[in-house]
Amino acid sequence: MPVTPVTAVLFDVHSTLLHGGDPHAWLAAGLARAGRSDGLAGLEDADATATWLDRVWEHARVLDPEARRDLSPAEHRRVWDETTADGPGLDPPLADALYDVMTDHWTPYDDTLPVLDALRARGVRVGALSNIGFDLRPLFERIGLTERLDALVLSYEAGVAKPDPAIFRHALAALGSTPQETLMVGDSWQDDAGAAGIGVRTLVLPRTDGPEHGLDLVLRLVG
Repeated sequence: MPVTPVTAVLFDVHSTLLHGGDPHAWLAAGLARAGRSDGLAGLEDADATATWLDRVWEHARVLDPEARRDLSPAEHRRVWDETTADGPGLDPPLADALYDVMTDHWTPYDDTLPVLDALRARGVRVGALSNIGFDLRPLFERIGLTERLDALVLSYEAGVAKPDPAIFRHALAALGSTPQETLMVGDSWQDDAGAAGIGVRTLVLPRTDGPEHGLDLVLRLVG
């Protein structure tokens, strides 16, 4: 049987289209938001705190392995509070401030917007599918993603999170596509590779911290 051409691509968001930013900058912004005028110098070990924050959602997965945090804003905040309670150098006021400024430091990889533009120029439909407990639309508007997407599916609105097959079916319906003609692109083998279970070809690009994420591979797969 011939391989069906890819005519639609679904992207995960965090660590796929967007980099989470420099954890030291996030920590500094949180300290400023909390009114800590001494900034990073006021922490006993700012490097340890920033290193822990850089993997905060991996820590949250231990506390919340079923990703309940991604099904409602209230649950997302609850898991954040419980997770950061064990974070080095963190106290409740600082954790509150860090949550408030978290997405301010999420930025597109250098290859994100060019790849999305190239896909749309080829007539490929583009969607974003995120496990997230709050609305990403204000962020997408700010960084220019909104106009580059044909569909956006957020787990807290869908009521189901990756890797449950239901959210991939929901995303396919929003994109007007079928499993056979769609490519899923993400960074997590635990979550994003769930698309393969319903017949969606899946590309897993583990998290990178450089300026690019290797998204040119998507263009090669689309052909």
